[in-house]
Amino acid sequence: MLNAEAVRRSAREVGGVISGRRRIGYPWVLLACAVASVAVGGGVGFWSYGLYVQPLEDDFGWTRAGVTLGWSISLAAGGLAGPFVGRWIDRHGARRVLLVGAVLTVLSYLALAGVQNAWQWYAVSAVHGIVRQIMIFMPFMTLITRWFDERRGLATSILGMGFSLGGFTVLPAMAWVVESFGWRAGFVASGVAITLVYLPVGLFVLRDPPRPAEGGGVAASDDGMPLRAALRTPLFWMITLGLSAFFFGFFGWLVHQVPFYESVGISPSSAAQIVAVSAALTMVARLGAGLVADRFGRFEPIASVMAVAGAIGLLVLFVDTSAPAIALFLLFWTVGGSGGPMVEALLLTRAFGVAHFASILGTVIVIETVTQILSPTVAGAIYDATGSYDAALLLFAATSLLAAALFAVASRMPHWADRSA
Repeated sequence: MLNAEAVRRSAREVGGVISGRRRIGYPWVLLACAVASVAVGGGVGFWSYGLYVQPLEDDFGWTRAGVTLGWSISLAAGGLAGPFVGRWIDRHGARRVLLVGAVLTVLSYLALAGVQNAWQWYAVSAVHGIVRQIMIFMPFMTLITRWFDERRGLATSILGMGFSLGGFTVLPAMAWVVESFGWRAGFVASGVAITLVYLPVGLFVLRDPPRPAEGGGVAASDDGMPLRAALRTPLFWMITLGLSAFFFGFFGWLVHQVPFYESVGISPSSAAQIVAVSAALTMVARLGAGLVADRFGRFEPIASVMAVAGAIGLLVLFVDTSAPAIALFLLFWTVGGSGGPMVEALLLTRAFGVAHFASILGTVIVIETVTQILSPTVAGAIYDATGSYDAALLLFAATSLLAAALFAVASRMPHWADRSA
């Protein structure tokens, strides 16, 4: 159970802010802007991808595997860029990286709107994956982990709520744009949304925490294990393999959830509404997960429970797709998806500290990407061959259970702070 005094203290702080007796500290202003930005970036860049699958198939006559190969190429390019983006952030700050990424991402959306054939789709998707990596996830997660110390679990979970918020608010709007004006208009609208949100936030709100030599920032002065040292620990590889298995199913389902619901006879608009409800539920669950995470020194057991819950939810859909079954799936998937993007941050910062977090995260993303690029394409190929997502659901459930086992093993290994002590 949550500590009652901690809850009362948080309530008093909120009341003080509302009444004007207490000023909002900059880290919380940063977090609010980061949530809004991640909601828009995640909404147009991840949640909405499934909306383009059927229109692209209809316009170009491509197979489902061929369409989702573009997503896999995008993930691969972004993953390979991860270490370079991480070093760039650690050396020059997240604000500068994010602004460059935002401008390039807008241009890539306009290029996606103009593709005319398969090779253009794949080439532009690759570029888009790289610049999206520069813009959305790594800069904001690095800023939040460095500006927050004692409440890092809560802060990262709130940031993860932003990703779910994108599915709840942005996805229905994008579904309306694509259905009303076509898939090209959807990409143009995505570029406009990024321009209106990311550039003002990057220019007028974001600032990097002071470096230790400048004497500021609680989290900025924290120490940590360098990347080379982390690579030599069994813990790094156990966590990385667990994350790779976990996100295999997570990203595969993210791409194919709208097409899956359509394949069982649900209309596109109703499918988008189901996904929006799922996003809303996980948004609330992530706040709870963050509060729980701050009460425990190890996050690996929590991540293991999340992976098991996700696997159970997918198995429910394998058995039945009636309305009650979908409701039961949403219940388990809410628990399984309550970690979302915060899983990486909480596992890695607790295992290796925050000083070299961006570089370590970038390297982990490269390895994760090996499985993430396979997941959507394999699921699409399964559907093309069988006309059903049944085998894909079993595959996603199996990899989620594998992730749970790997996290359980990692929970028995020493962290960086344990080694230092």
